[in-house]
Amino acid sequence: MTTIGYLGPRGTFTKLAVDTAFNGEHKEGFTTIPECIDAVDSGEIDIGVVPLENAIEGTVQLTVDYLVHQVRLPIMAEIVVPIEQHLLVHPDFSGVLSDIEQIHSHSHAIAQCHQYIHKHLPRAKIHFASSTGRAAEMISETTESIAAIGNSLAAEEYGLQIYEENVHDYPNNHTRFAVLAKDEGLLQIKHEIQHEKTSLLITLPSDYAGALHQVLSAFSWRKMSLSKIESRPMKTGLGNYFFIVDVDQPFDDVLFPGVKAELEALGCKVNILGTYPVYHMKLS
Repeated sequence: MTTIGYLGPRGTFTKLAVDTAFNGEHKEGFTTIPECIDAVDSGEIDIGVVPLENAIEGTVQLTVDYLVHQVRLPIMAEIVVPIEQHLLVHPDFSGVLSDIEQIHSHSHAIAQCHQYIHKHLPRAKIHFASSTGRAAEMISETTESIAAIGNSLAAEEYGLQIYEENVHDYPNNHTRFAVLAKDEGLLQIKHEIQHEKTSLLITLPSDYAGALHQVLSAFSWRKMSLSKIESRPMKTGLGNYFFIVDVDQPFDDVLFPGVKAELEALGCKVNILGTYPVYHMKLS
């Protein structure tokens, strides 16, 4: 049986994405994103699912940096899941909102609910957890006047009360999850493919004036649509960056080799992080 790893414990949005996308496969939670990626690389699990980007908070930098600098695994698919953040409390909590002294959650979840916290819980101390699931688990283990921010699955898994629903600051909150595997044949996502995408890692030469403009031109004159371009530090010194470029089409034998050859002629290095289907999930 295929084993799928995810950022755990139970009740995280990653677990919710896995449950929505996959059927009866064995599922195993990991405490951190690097642990999950390492488990795929070592063969401990067959597939890993990790958060890649949130519509409100942007890129999950740990995921991108670890895939670029530590373990280079191909992205085999992308799962897009709507995110609904709720304020969760212990089932025995009978106080009012102002009684809550602490809020626990993942840093991205806290940031997605910043305005709500600022307006309704300005005196509550914020504590960051490794995941929304872990925060919910902590709330279930104490009767103190504390709360977690998480999803309905976390409330169900840990027997918590949803004190208030949908406390995220902006509607249309979605998160992209990367599905990582060494063997594409293991993927059995039985949902309709929305579109296909190719992600590239491009390193610019440090001494080439106007290099970024020419990189973008290589895609532009070929009429290739870019859905994202983002810079990240190379970690080799100030001013050294690599770029992640998402192209809204699958890899082909004409346009992409042409782009690669053109960019390499400029002194750039080009690596393909993955060419893969994108699935948009609806939560029941």
